[in-house]
Amino acid sequence: MRILVVEDEVDLAHTLRTGLTAEGYSVDLAHDGRQGLWMARNGEYALVVLDLMLPGLNGYKVCAQLRREGNTTPILVLTAKDGEWDQAEALDTGADDYLAKPFSYVVLVARLRALVRRAATVAPPVLAVGDLSVDVAGRVCRRAGARVELTPREFAVLELLARRAGQAVSKTDLLYHAWPDEAWDPNLVEARVSALRKKVDAAFGRRSLQTVRGTGYRLVDDRERDDRERDDRGRDDRERDDRERDDREGDDRDRDRD
Repeated sequence: MRILVVEDEVDLAHTLRTGLTAEGYSVDLAHDGRQGLWMARNGEYALVVLDLMLPGLNGYKVCAQLRREGNTTPILVLTAKDGEWDQAEALDTGADDYLAKPFSYVVLVARLRALVRRAATVAPPVLAVGDLSVDVAGRVCRRAGARVELTPREFAVLELLARRAGQAVSKTDLLYHAWPDEAWDPNLVEARVSALRKKVDAAFGRRSLQTVRGTGYRLVDDRERDDRERDDRGRDDRERDDRERDDREGDDRDRDRD
């Protein structure tokens, strides 16, 4: 599960990443408000830990902008501003929880777990694209009810494509989602997509994972295209039959005149 920590105190940010990584989270860091806003918009995070006193764009504005855009990612404000009006403003702006510095690390982790549980009650448990299902919590993929075994990286790539079903997803976004802490190489994405096609498409005679030339990839319900193609074939067959019938009737009329 990925968490974004937006904190301009670099030492504290790295300490948080070390501790939360030990708890099993994948943690990305941003050290100013503008970078944090961009990452929160594009990173598909389960949680955001947000400081208020940030350079570039303060935490109130980051939170307010995300909520205006319809981003519902849970936000925990972690800040030295501990006045009651500060807390009220942060919560009214859209934050889900508030913890003042200095803080107990045990309490921080417990509150993050609580936010995850709360978010799980409203988030769809399974992402479905046609008869392909991606169980994010259970880390299970199925096609037409049959389980498909995926590696962790393959699952991460498929998860993001399923979350943005029907949309073109860039290789950069896929790299950022599946390889957050490693050197970025588009070949990593291409190799995983090739493996996914074999497992979720070719093995079932399907074509749901499409290449979007110059951009990246898109996951679609390919059954709709198959239905259209069958309709087109049926229409072509009917038109051919009509032409052949017209030709036969024309030949019969010519013989009658003779």
